[in-house]
Amino acid sequence: MIDTHCHLTFKEFAGRTAQILNDARQAGVRGAITVSTTSADCLQAAALAAAHENLWCTAGIHPLYADEPRDWANVKQVASEPKCVAWGELGLDNHYDHPPRAVQDAILEEQLAFIESSRAEDPSCFDMPIVVHCRKAFDDLLAVFRAAPFDPSRYVFHCFTGSPDDARRVLDFGAWISFTGVVTFANAPEVAQAAKLVPSDRIMVETDAPFLTPEPMRKIRPNEPKFVVHVARRLAELRGVDPVEFEQQLDANAERFFGIRLPE
Repeated sequence: MIDTHCHLTFKEFAGRTAQILNDARQAGVRGAITVSTTSADCLQAAALAAAHENLWCTAGIHPLYADEPRDWANVKQVASEPKCVAWGELGLDNHYDHPPRAVQDAILEEQLAFIESSRAEDPSCFDMPIVVHCRKAFDDLLAVFRAAPFDPSRYVFHCFTGSPDDARRVLDFGAWISFTGVVTFANAPEVAQAAKLVPSDRIMVETDAPFLTPEPMRKIRPNEPKFVVHVARRLAELRGVDPVEFEQQLDANAERFFGIRLPE
């Protein structure tokens, strides 16, 4: 398996990347993607990915960090690295009051324009998928993405926490959906219902570590890539499919979407 979204540059994991990846491998998780949140930590993510065969990274600015200093040259540098497999995470967050939506909107517009210009400059290098952060902002983001010049099938709405209706809107747009430990929580029945709707060729799993440890490991902090297996097993149960075959489908999906090859 692969954990398609974690944050190994966060302080909870400082100095432990090799051990975390080894523990993940022992649990059957053969790879992970460490996702950027700022134009500073994307450099750290790229360095970690370069140092570990079974780790990849992304390049982008998270909406909750939209008010921090940014350096697009850093983002472009990371995006050109061979172990960088996606833009983002980028998007909108209406759950928190800070940064203000006006700031988030401005950075999102700037970031999409930056991606468009980078792709125009060198499609072979920068034609990567886009990892989306969407919290209580489905209508807002889908409107923005419909106006953007990118193929809808190249977006993945990560850490899906919406309703079945939200999932239908994302799927009708043409994007992918990825689930975290939230789908295992008893207090998130709408997410579990939404998980049944996603086509088998447009679904992925992740931890979003260090956050959202899945059941039955929920009391353990921080969350780690090794626990993504519990997300996959819960999804297989909800969808009424064989867990081994489902995990193979998830591997194939992640490899196809991100253009990677998991080590044997």
